[in-house]
Amino acid sequence: MADDPTSGEELTIDELASRAQMTVRNVRAYAARGLIEAPRLAGRTGYYNREHLQRLQLIRQLLERGFTLAAVEKAIQNAPHHAAGHTLDLMTILDLPDNDGDEIMAREDLAALAGVERDDALIESMVGLGLVEKLEGDRVRLVEPAVVRAGASAVTLGLPPESVIELFPLLQSHLRIIADTFVREVANELIQPFVDKGLPEHDWQRIIDVIDGLLPIASQVTLGIFRSEIRKSIDVEVGEQIAGIAARLA
Repeated sequence: MADDPTSGEELTIDELASRAQMTVRNVRAYAARGLIEAPRLAGRTGYYNREHLQRLQLIRQLLERGFTLAAVEKAIQNAPHHAAGHTLDLMTILDLPDNDGDEIMAREDLAALAGVERDDALIESMVGLGLVEKLEGDRVRLVEPAVVRAGASAVTLGLPPESVIELFPLLQSHLRIIADTFVREVANELIQPFVDKGLPEHDWQRIIDVIDGLLPIASQVTLGIFRSEIRKSIDVEVGEQIAGIAARLA
């Protein structure tokens, strides 16, 4: 990663708390737990640097992801001092959106994507599945724009909207199994040896590149296999339909 131009910057505790998006009280509490190192003292004023900020940002992001403070404390205290910045790099990669930004539209426009009349019950079903989010007024935000647009295209082919929506949990559950298996294999074969060696500084960039490349590679493999299986299913279904027609005509 590129060098941070603010790497030599020093911050007071108020400035540090503001940059880390937490309270001064929390900063003091984390310092008391040994989660950040003591500041450089100049008289009675403590000055903090980029590493303090990165450590606090990491703590905040881990807590926001649902980790307990005890788990965060254990992980951070067992990790090398330099790991916080690299871990933030990894989290930045994982937090990159899959699209070019939020898509916000009126409910009528969402229905128009599929060429159907507005149906608030269907929209509520999509909200329940985490595909869209209700906003003020009659607007919605597409949480998964690519999925919603693909589903709308399926409806324009003639499939009932209810059937398309019902397919989503099935696809999601099966793809989650594939994703978990793929990630577990990568973790066992590539990440765990790195952890066992103590997270050496010289190897962090390789690990970051592995995580960065994981999503496109896994997506291409999954899509390729799915396309192949779809073709086979179509062949089987067409064959059964032809066989059925032939039997009725016999």
